[in-house]
Amino acid sequence: MAHPEFRCSVQVQPLAEQTDAAQDLHAYSYTVTIENSGDIAAQLVARHWQITDARGEVQEVHGLAVVGHQPLLQPGERFQYSSWAQIATKQGSMKGRYLCVTEAAEVFYAEVPEFALADSASLH
Repeated sequence: MAHPEFRCSVQVQPLAEQTDAAQDLHAYSYTVTIENSGDIAAQLVARHWQITDARGEVQEVHGLAVVGHQPLLQPGERFQYSSWAQIATKQGSMKGRYLCVTEAAEVFYAEVPEFALADSASLH
């Protein structure tokens, strides 16, 4: 029996050109790497993000595709993209998941574990 699975990892950096601390706007770019770690080809169809600031305010983002792409990944293939998020506090977090479909029309979700939205230099 087929085992569909995507693994996701994320790298975060502060996005100075979209940050205005005086206006409580703190922006972060994130780069997601999605790897088909399963044994069957599958396509990423949609995304759902929960973006939480340090005050506990949550933004929900739903939509088809990621940056205009719905990549079809063969086992072992990777897809990488970058995007950004803006929150009202210096630190926060994101987590999410991708709705995926195999070539046999089996639906599964690829989880993106929670990651920090923070300037790593300010955390030390």
